Amino acid sequence: MIQLIVLLPLLAAAIAGLGNKALGKLPAKIVTTGALFIACAMSWMIFIPFVTGQAEASVTPLFTWIESGSFDAQWALRVDTMTAVMLVVITSVSSLVHLYSWGYMDEEPDQPRFFAYLSLFTFAMLMLVTANNLLQMFFGWEGVGLASYLLIGFWFRKPSANAAAIKAFVVNRVGDLGFMMGIFGTYLVFNTISIPEILEAAPSMAGSTIGFLGHRFDTMTVLCLLLFVGAMGKSAQLGLHTWLPDAMEGPTPVSALIHAATMVTAGVFMVCRLSPMFETSPTALGFVTFIGAATCLFAATVGTVQTDIKRVIAYSTCSQLGYMFFAAGVGAYGAAMFHLFTHAFFKALLFLGAGSVIHAMHHEQDMRYYGGLRKSIPITFWTMTLGTLAITGVGIPLVGVGFAGFYSKDGILEAAFAAGGAGVGAYYVGVFAALLTSFYSWRLVFLTFFGKPRWAASEHIQHALHDAHGHDDHDTHGHGSEHDNAPAQEDAGDEPHAHGAAAHTLPTGTGGYHPHESGLVMLIPLIVLSLGAVFAGFVFHDQFIGAEGGVEFWKGALAFNSHLMHAAHAVPTWVKFGPFTVMAIGLLIAWLAYIKNTDWPQRFVSTFGALYQFLLNKWYFDELYHFLFVRPAFAIGRFFWKFGDVGFIDRFGPNGLAALVVQGNKITRRIQSGYLYTYALVMLIGLAAAATWAMTR
Repeated sequence: MIQLIVLLPLLAAAIAGLGNKALGKLPAKIVTTGALFIACAMSWMIFIPFVTGQAEASVTPLFTWIESGSFDAQWALRVDTMTAVMLVVITSVSSLVHLYSWGYMDEEPDQPRFFAYLSLFTFAMLMLVTANNLLQMFFGWEGVGLASYLLIGFWFRKPSANAAAIKAFVVNRVGDLGFMMGIFGTYLVFNTISIPEILEAAPSMAGSTIGFLGHRFDTMTVLCLLLFVGAMGKSAQLGLHTWLPDAMEGPTPVSALIHAATMVTAGVFMVCRLSPMFETSPTALGFVTFIGAATCLFAATVGTVQTDIKRVIAYSTCSQLGYMFFAAGVGAYGAAMFHLFTHAFFKALLFLGAGSVIHAMHHEQDMRYYGGLRKSIPITFWTMTLGTLAITGVGIPLVGVGFAGFYSKDGILEAAFAAGGAGVGAYYVGVFAALLTSFYSWRLVFLTFFGKPRWAASEHIQHALHDAHGHDDHDTHGHGSEHDNAPAQEDAGDEPHAHGAAAHTLPTGTGGYHPHESGLVMLIPLIVLSLGAVFAGFVFHDQFIGAEGGVEFWKGALAFNSHLMHAAHAVPTWVKFGPFTVMAIGLLIAWLAYIKNTDWPQRFVSTFGALYQFLLNKWYFDELYHFLFVRPAFAIGRFFWKFGDVGFIDRFGPNGLAALVVQGNKITRRIQSGYLYTYALVMLIGLAAAATWAMTR
């Protein structure tokens, strides 16, 4: 069964990709979507026995991949609890995204290529989570990187999409360098790349040292930090996060699949999979905690000022990944995986819901041009509201009733506080980030679905009306123009309606345009994901983070700390009520600012302009990297181009030899007169020279 789950998406990708336009749109969609739904059904058949305690870990060997001396890389598929969880996450979200794309990408002429890329990505992610050795994991790791590059840049005629795809590829290569060095070092230390063998031997290496960069360091600290650098790149943690928001240039279904539910969680999965290694290094765990908490706070602050609906959700993803990492950093690996599990449902729901809004608003993505949509697209409104209730962690502490994020996020925060030390600091950071999460999530809902319609100011809507009256000279959708004409995000602060004050400064009224609800093929995935956002936490919390249930559920698949989970359940009452309190405060502030007193945002911008610009420019990370890395790289490249390639190689190489031939031709051309006596004279001179040489010899 596991072979079919992994290989069906690859087969579907090959059929749709190679068949392409000769195969046709409908057959390509049927093949890829059907394969994913079959894989999804089989994944749940594997997952449920692990939930009920009736399944055991297994390894299915396929073939010998590489064998050289002591290096032995067997291609095998590992199925344990962690694999089962990820199989459900990947195939469930991917199959629903495939179905959703039937409607969202309906106008796209190159649909077979798009669906082939989706299935290829799914195959690569499945290879990653079923890997039984580090090299096989690296294969899947790089496979999802390649597929994400293809999907982000799917609309390759858009310069911004190409730039975003390249940025994602380059930034991930930085992280992958650390990951590769970590794999090399792990093989050097353990003389194997088999994950079970490495995890079994890891405790025996605690306290040993290794030479690195000319100095001696703790062996496991070096290996874990190098591996974690790879996780930082793949999961967009602070420092290597800059690619994730730009990746929103891809189609919205891509955002839901790659950058919300699967690829960006690969780093969390890897850290949890190798948790026995990380347990041997308190330094590495402290670093993971710090980076996770810092990312959680950074992304939440930036998300509060975004006006592009997809970028708000993108920064939310970055922040939620921070929660997962600092959970792993304090040793609550089960809580990290639980939040990964629940997050997949409500974040995919929010992204696909945003796509439904964008579809209704003729591909306008700026929330300042929305308003009053709850009556026009009621199903999208209610499903996105459920997703917002889940991500903000709405629930009743002590009673234990709430949405999915209530169980998983609160579980992380309680475990962090119970861990003590750096975990207490992470708890307070996480609580403050939860306040910001509540604020920007409800801000999105209020700006989009409440207030007066502000559609008349949107260029996209005006173009739609223009085309509706029989003028087709301006294409507002075209090949990848999902938001070509949206206001530039960096310029939002220069407009009088910055930071959501649009309710007072933008023209109101529909201008003759009426948003429409998405078709059933797009709404079904939203409804199904809503069920996960509502019930996933309640149904599975005991298996993932229960002090007793977790031990039975994980069965050695990760380093589950039952003592920590006992302590997490016994934290003081005020610790349990902290997330609930800040959630309510964030909701209240958003309601006051965007429903009750809509002049507050503009007043905030006027009063705290420097802070607003700092957040709007994403803490100036892009500008800093441009100054430190991009400009020097261009300068070095320009130097080697001008002085190395053109000035030296071309001058003395091809161009120099060509010039020498030209000059030689000018000389020899003079003796090519065409007269017989000239050639006779040359022959006579040659004979005389030959005779002279012979006599002197």
